[in-house]
Amino acid sequence: MSFSPLLEQLITAFRCLPGVGPKTAQRMAFHLLERDHDGALNLSRVLEQSVNDIGHCQQCRTLTEQPLCDICSSTSRDTSLLCVLESPVDMLAIEQTGGFGGHYFVLSGHLSPIDGIGPEDLGIDLLLERLQKGEVKELILATNPTVEGEATAHFIAMQVKELGIQVSRIAHGVPVGGELEFVDGGTLAHALAGRRTLL
Repeated sequence: MSFSPLLEQLITAFRCLPGVGPKTAQRMAFHLLERDHDGALNLSRVLEQSVNDIGHCQQCRTLTEQPLCDICSSTSRDTSLLCVLESPVDMLAIEQTGGFGGHYFVLSGHLSPIDGIGPEDLGIDLLLERLQKGEVKELILATNPTVEGEATAHFIAMQVKELGIQVSRIAHGVPVGGELEFVDGGTLAHALAGRRTLL
């Protein structure tokens, strides 16, 4: 059985979302059409407005409707601390901890020569321009602990080496409340390599 052309288009449109396969897309389409017309119309309006009005912060490159996001325009943040992240979602995760009071720079990805993603695609030139102004004293590299994330952090560290800025990498290791016997070998190796002195 095949659906009407417009219904097929709607189902296909949902499949652009990450993790949404044919069956999930079908369920979403049928739910909105059969049970939630108001929700569907609201989703359509908000999605269109978001696509038209949300852009990148001119300073940190996160998503915002304003030229500068709330964090970059805040006068209470520590301008000497700059944390480099792969995505705006990572920024949200760090902000939710309440443990960081500095500024951010969002790469929107990581280096991946196989996919044709180089330094210029991540705005690393903009990051270096910002660092050359001399305001930042410590650069925290918080890219993901993947091969690409590590390569990206290493590349940035090498670029910053001559600027006399302290460069640190977030620690990776055993989760709070975790038991060693259940932690994978790679995580344990990172935890041992990133150990710190207590006394």
